[in-house]
Amino acid sequence: MAGTVSRSLRRGRSPTKSSKRTAALDADRERSGGIQVIARAAEILRVLEHQPEGLSLGQIARAVGLARSTVQRIVGALAAEDFVTAVGPNGGVRIGTGLVRLAASVGSNVAELLRPHLRALGDAVGETVDLSVLSGGSAVFVDQVPGRQRLVALSAVGERFPLHCTANGKAILACFSDADALELVEKSLAEHPAFGVPDRAALIQDIEAARSSHLAYDLEEHGKGISAIGTALLDPVGSPIAISIPVPSARFAEERRYIAEQLLQFRERIKPIVTRRR
Repeated sequence: MAGTVSRSLRRGRSPTKSSKRTAALDADRERSGGIQVIARAAEILRVLEHQPEGLSLGQIARAVGLARSTVQRIVGALAAEDFVTAVGPNGGVRIGTGLVRLAASVGSNVAELLRPHLRALGDAVGETVDLSVLSGGSAVFVDQVPGRQRLVALSAVGERFPLHCTANGKAILACFSDADALELVEKSLAEHPAFGVPDRAALIQDIEAARSSHLAYDLEEHGKGISAIGTALLDPVGSPIAISIPVPSARFAEERRYIAEQLLQFRERIKPIVTRRR
């Protein structure tokens, strides 16, 4: 009798272990599936990033290589969070206000942290100081300290600038590997077709020089009469933050060396602020 009971107990334990293994496998599959859904949602958002007029579900499905039904489910979840919003009568969608608010909060947070330092740099050089972040193939201004000179270079906060022909853009490109930088150059050209690259070899040299010196230059490449110096560094999640100083070309040669020195000193001062985890 004792042996019978013992065997019965042993047989009873086995299914429990099996159930635990099954539950663990199910949990692993659930985690894996969740990660896959997030990756697919991110891919859909990247496709929509440069489509202000929106895309239909079919167009999105073709762009990301997923079944339309899968895209519909993911887009529905994104819409519930205001990350995408419907456009037009045919079921098209575009980036929603929820995602725009998130992006704006990141830019405003950086700007808030750095604003006193930007003002100090502006006081030191007497010129306009711009703060920008990477968005797609553009450098987007998120803050600006106007210069004190009678003639200064000013741009609107929120304005998008090419990466391949601006000081802040080249500084951002220098934060990436050659392959990633060239991919960003192509995005920049697509977003800013009015600005070409007359000499790709020269652009590559500019990016390499910016990597070693931490300074990038725009010598009237983006606008006649305006030259600029820029620098950039990565935050803890790998997003570049660029600071640039545009100067009317008439006085750029005279101020170039001093501005470069001040910008490098500024870079060292803000590095602990930008690179620390918040």
